[in-house]
Amino acid sequence: MKVKYIDKRHWRRIIDRDYTEVRVNNNKFKGIIGLVEMHKVRDPLEVSVVNRNIIVADDGYQWLQILPDKKRYSITVMMDDKGNPLEYYFDINIKNITQRGHARTLDLFLDVLVLPNGEYELVDEDDLLRALNDAEITNKQYHEAYVIAHQLMIKIDADFPAMQDKIMYCFHKIKQKAQGRHSKFRNKFKPKHKGRNQKSHTTRAQQSHFNNKGNHKPQRKNKGQWQRHKNEQKHSDSKQQTRTVKKEQPKTLKDYSKFIRK
Repeated sequence: MKVKYIDKRHWRRIIDRDYTEVRVNNNKFKGIIGLVEMHKVRDPLEVSVVNRNIIVADDGYQWLQILPDKKRYSITVMMDDKGNPLEYYFDINIKNITQRGHARTLDLFLDVLVLPNGEYELVDEDDLLRALNDAEITNKQYHEAYVIAHQLMIKIDADFPAMQDKIMYCFHKIKQKAQGRHSKFRNKFKPKHKGRNQKSHTTRAQQSHFNNKGNHKPQRKNKGQWQRHKNEQKHSDSKQQTRTVKKEQPKTLKDYSKFIRK
């Protein structure tokens, strides 16, 4: 039994990535949606789907992860760097564990691969049989895997466009969350600048100050004002002299001894 985390935390092919996750609970979908954005990979991944070779992992590619509640399958939609679906990968699972931050599946080996035009194929039957022979799964789980896979293929035959619509709803839902997270990150580290009006106001205030300072001219005093100024200065000097405290001179011998000790 394989445990697969939908954030691809253990996949060494990815060098640099972003992962966004959201839980949805409404009439259209109930479960966990994840988006793996591959910024840098070691090597592109090329696979064969319905006898066609397709590159499904490369720089700038995205993998949409859909983990529905109370279902025995999960979906990985592999998209190119422009967001175009390349392949729909249905994993048959023993159980979906929709735990936020640790969403994962208990994989049952059997898979259904679907192209955007609705062509599909059933793969990994050898892995399922090997797991049964190695006692990794029970005989009941072996048969359940085929039942679930055939139910999915019947649904694909009946109305795959309707399934695609629900998948794209999940994609738009997680894209909104991812864009909001990236925007918040950018705003957090964005330098703060003064607003245009504030800067203009400050400049005008400073300019006004300098202009006033430059235009200020000292007032000239006439002859009468200079005479009053001189008289006021003499009066101030005389007051200062009056305030000066003179030491008292000794008058008697006793007073003189006190004066000496001081």
